[in-house]
Amino acid sequence: MIREMAIQKYWGRYLLVNNMNPKTKYYEAMYFGLTEELANSLLELVLSGQKKATASSLWAFEAEGNSLPKVGDLSIVTDWDGVPHCIMKTTAITILPFKEMTFDICIREGEDESLESWRESHGKHFAMEGEALGYEFSEEMPVVFEDFEIVWK
Repeated sequence: MIREMAIQKYWGRYLLVNNMNPKTKYYEAMYFGLTEELANSLLELVLSGQKKATASSLWAFEAEGNSLPKVGDLSIVTDWDGVPHCIMKTTAITILPFKEMTFDICIREGEDESLESWRESHGKHFAMEGEALGYEFSEEMPVVFEDFEIVWK
């Protein structure tokens, strides 16, 4: 409850300061990663401007019944504890099979030094997530690659 109140207060302040319609909705309030350590370190990459994109499994969206983000969507980025730190705006969506990801694409996530390290870390992530959500990771799995910009800190 406290988390939701903090998010709503943060969102309301963003709308007020930017003279936006108070009925404007955000796409989601979320953190990156599956663990506290990863979520908080990825947040630091976002806040520093190094992380400008994220990769998700299309199958995870389907398993959870969530719609895909669209260009122009606004999302609140939180730390692991749900404290809001910034608002990001989706600037592009690219959907490719995992095996077709290139370093030119995934470097925008700001997390890895090579395509090989990206494939290793994200393959593990998608395998763990798939186990929890009921899908089995494969090289054919569609990856939803979302580019974003920070519009509020």
